[in-house]
Amino acid sequence: MIAVLDYGIGNLGSVLKAFRHVGATATLVGSPQAARDADALVVPGDGAFGAAMEEIERRGFGDLLRGAAAEGRPVLGICIGMQILFEESSEHGRHAGLGLLPGRVTRIETGLPVPHMGWNRLRQVRPHALFTDVPDRAHVYFVHSYKCEADPSVLLATTDYDGAVAAIVGQGSVLGVQFHPEKSQSVGLALIRNYVALVREEVRA
Repeated sequence: MIAVLDYGIGNLGSVLKAFRHVGATATLVGSPQAARDADALVVPGDGAFGAAMEEIERRGFGDLLRGAAAEGRPVLGICIGMQILFEESSEHGRHAGLGLLPGRVTRIETGLPVPHMGWNRLRQVRPHALFTDVPDRAHVYFVHSYKCEADPSVLLATTDYDGAVAAIVGQGSVLGVQFHPEKSQSVGLALIRNYVALVREEVRA
């Protein structure tokens, strides 16, 4: 079972529907207790980093996610859910993240429109099972004003927005995507399908 964490923020319905569309058993959970036996944890989200972290900690999901990462249980962050995997953010002040990945979140500084909104290409930086049947330079859908300055060791894919921007990151069982796979049509569904396959392999191991 894949637990989609409901912490009061995020595009939960679309994420849940996308996982179910590819055949996954996915459930919205509103408490750490309800997610204790889940095979994987998914953190969707939109909005501000600080507000998202406040709700995650208040509801007890912070300890759940740190514990899951420590024991090697799969964790996937989507959009803000990816950003909170990192150590800190400068959005509206300084806010600590979960610290599951090395790096920090900063505002996109560019002469281009911010937020970065719309379709953009993924450039695969290193091979990963998440990219099975997903061609390099495939288009996915972004909506964000802040970017992850990720340590190069965790970069799996970037996109170009007046320079390289982290689009997919991962280390061990922890993965994050800056874009919205649930809004990225066939490519997004392929990525979700591949993630579900990774979770199933982990369960069988």
